[in-house]
Amino acid sequence: MKAKTVDKIATIILYMISFFVILLLAAFVGYIIYKGKDSLNFKFLFGNPKIDEPGGGIGPQLFNSFYMLIISLLITIPLGLGAGIYLSEYAKEGKILNFIRLCIETMASLPSIVVGLFGLLVFVTMTGWGYTLISGALAITVLNLPSMTRVSENAIKAAGAKVKEASLGLGATQWQTIKNVILPSAMPQILTGVILSAGRIFGEAAALLYTAGMSAPVLRYTRFSLISKASPYSLFRPAETLAVHIWKLNSEGIVPDAGKIANGSSAVLIIMVLLFNVIARIIGNKIYKSYSGK
Repeated sequence: MKAKTVDKIATIILYMISFFVILLLAAFVGYIIYKGKDSLNFKFLFGNPKIDEPGGGIGPQLFNSFYMLIISLLITIPLGLGAGIYLSEYAKEGKILNFIRLCIETMASLPSIVVGLFGLLVFVTMTGWGYTLISGALAITVLNLPSMTRVSENAIKAAGAKVKEASLGLGATQWQTIKNVILPSAMPQILTGVILSAGRIFGEAAALLYTAGMSAPVLRYTRFSLISKASPYSLFRPAETLAVHIWKLNSEGIVPDAGKIANGSSAVLIIMVLLFNVIARIIGNKIYKSYSGK
């Protein structure tokens, strides 16, 4: 067969595979949203859950998911980005660097249930905090830190190869080059790591079962503020997230309409992930364009 014919066949096959992946994702998202569309209303999104009667909401769990997202990213991004900068710009090749990379790869391969048990031992028991939001955030950080570090390291290396020597040649210091030239150029790839970390936070249940707990304070909305006897903004309180709530509904099934609530919660969760991905991409592209002058 001629090279052009083989190239066309390969291109068609790859297009078909790509289309199948997109179709599979669309079918998956569409099915989840269709099953839970009846619950997508204000009362369900901001109402409190009920134990022995139907019609409960997911207000506390939704709040906990966003709160867990913010706290976890505030811990993960500086640590992961700092580790990526060190490995790509400051660390020298050798046994120490190889050992660090081995530790990162080992952490990346840990099952979430193992990290949850580690969090139960260290963040819950040894610290004396109990089942708290900060314990869950630290456990999620342990899960997300390896991927965030690897993505940051690769992004900085790829971006730095083009602009590092030019910046240094113009008299900039190494830190000025990293801060003002390399990091903005690597922003789209770094943002990919942030999105992956956020998806893990939204969807993780196993690690949070043993660290953040399976209960949530009842939140009450007033005209001016969000009030709760358990202080919803405290880091040292139980924080059942939406993914844990879905697991509990499907495993215990105490609530009369557990299936309906679980379907609605799943639809909300998948919509949250999609919205976060789109918003993060838009913000990342604007930051990149502002630095690159495009």
